[in-house]
Amino acid sequence: MITVGMYYDVRPGKEQEFETAFEKVIEALGGQSGHKESFLYRQVKRPRSYAILSEWDSQDAFTAFIRSETFKQVASWGKAEILEARPRHKV
Repeated sequence: MITVGMYYDVRPGKEQEFETAFEKVIEALGGQSGHKESFLYRQVKRPRSYAILSEWDSQDAFTAFIRSETFKQVASWGKAEILEARPRHKV
């Protein structure tokens, strides 16, 4: 099993929009092979910075999800101009 950390910095005023979009990602993860569970965390001292921690059976299962059409449909962060910078992922 692996844990993946995905780190996001959100534009001012876009926090609720990001959190709502995350709920769509959680729904999509429900049917993904290899996904165990995911959690959204918000930094106390930097409230526009978030971390999503996801548990997966393997790195291949995670990689398959982020390359999938399902992920592209629910993770339109850039199109909605929610993020300040490109997200960072760490396995």
